[in-house]
This record gives sequence, structure tokens and C-alpha cells, in this order.
Amino acid sequence: MVLSKKRARKVLEEIIALFPDAKPSLDFTNHFELLVAVMLSAQTTDAAVNKATPGLFAAFPTPQAMSVATEGEIASHISHLGLYRNKAKFLKKCAQQLLDDFDGQVPQTREELESLAGVGRKTANVVMSVGFGIPAFAVDTHVERICKHHDIVKKSATPLEVEKRIMDILPPEQWLAAHQAMIYFGRAICHPKNPECDQYPQLYDFSNL
Repeated sequence: MVLSKKRARKVLEEIIALFPDAKPSLDFTNHFELLVAVMLSAQTTDAAVNKATPGLFAAFPTPQAMSVATEGEIASHISHLGLYRNKAKFLKKCAQQLLDDFDGQVPQTREELESLAGVGRKTANVVMSVGFGIPAFAVDTHVERICKHHDIVKKSATPLEVEKRIMDILPPEQWLAAHQAMIYFGRAICHPKNPECDQYPQLYDFSNL
């Protein structure tokens, strides 16, 4: 049974309250580095990405530098990450697209971001919200699992349905905070196996609603 909008909002706001200072765990210093880091984070932990990116960014600090590198040169810096060969191919092509289509700058709209090689809706949403402060809500594995475990969405919901449900429940100014808090909540409490959510009764206290 999916929670009502009021109850779902209560659960989400309690998760935000548990991790009020949650910040992005990927390391980056500019929009290009953020885009690359988020692309690399697919099916890989942020911690693993953060180990790989210092060398990668030192070798290829700009789209120009990355575009002229070979896929093998890029791959050598990310070989400990999942799907690294595909990611190296996407990074090289994406860097060239940034030069050709966007004057070497990372675009700000979802449509433009999704036109880049290797960039899907989740990556675009992270870059928009974290990089540019544009309201967007990214759905990763933590977010999807939490929303289904806590009946915020139905068990069969797609990532896009999860995204739309959260955006309907929370005001835009809370989307980024919710995304970041849910990542921490998913890592620390709402595990894939043996979740410990029942130790936080405030999540389920709907007495004032």
C-alpha cells in the first residue's frame, strides 16, 4: 500500500532531518569534473571514483585535453572501476561533444546534457542540481530502494516514476537535500539486506497527521 502524500512527505523530511548536512560525496572542483565523476559513478561506489579521479583530472583537466587522449589512455586511469572501457569511450566522445556543441562548457539543461555520450537522466539531474543549483531530482539505487522499502512508491515503480513522485511530494527547494540525505540513509541505515529502519520510529510516527 503506497503512503499518502502527507505521510510520504513526513518520511522524507525525517530522512532529511537525520542527515541535514549531507553533501555530495564525489570530489570535483568545476562543472567538467562533476560531469565526469558522475558519469564514472554508474555501477561503482563514489569512494572508488574519488580514488581514480585525481590522476584522471591531472592528466586531462579540460574537455580539450580529454578529447585528444586515446581511449586507452583514459581507461588506464579508471581501470579499477566497473565498465571502465565503455566509460573511457563515452568520456572521450563526451569531451569532443562539449568542444563541438557547447564551446567547451558543460550545458545546464537536461535536454542538452542528455545529448552527451554516456549521460542519462540521472547524471543530467545530478549535474543540474549539484552543479548549477537548478531544481532536479536524481534517482539512484539508494533512492529507488528507499522509496520502495518505505512504500513511497509501488514496488514496480520505474526510476522515472520515483522521480516524479518525489517531485510531487516535496517542494523544489528540498529536492537536492532529499537526494543527498537519502544516499547517506541508504548507506548507513536502509541497507539492501537487513535494513535497520525500524530503529528510527520517528519515520513511522504519523500521529500528528
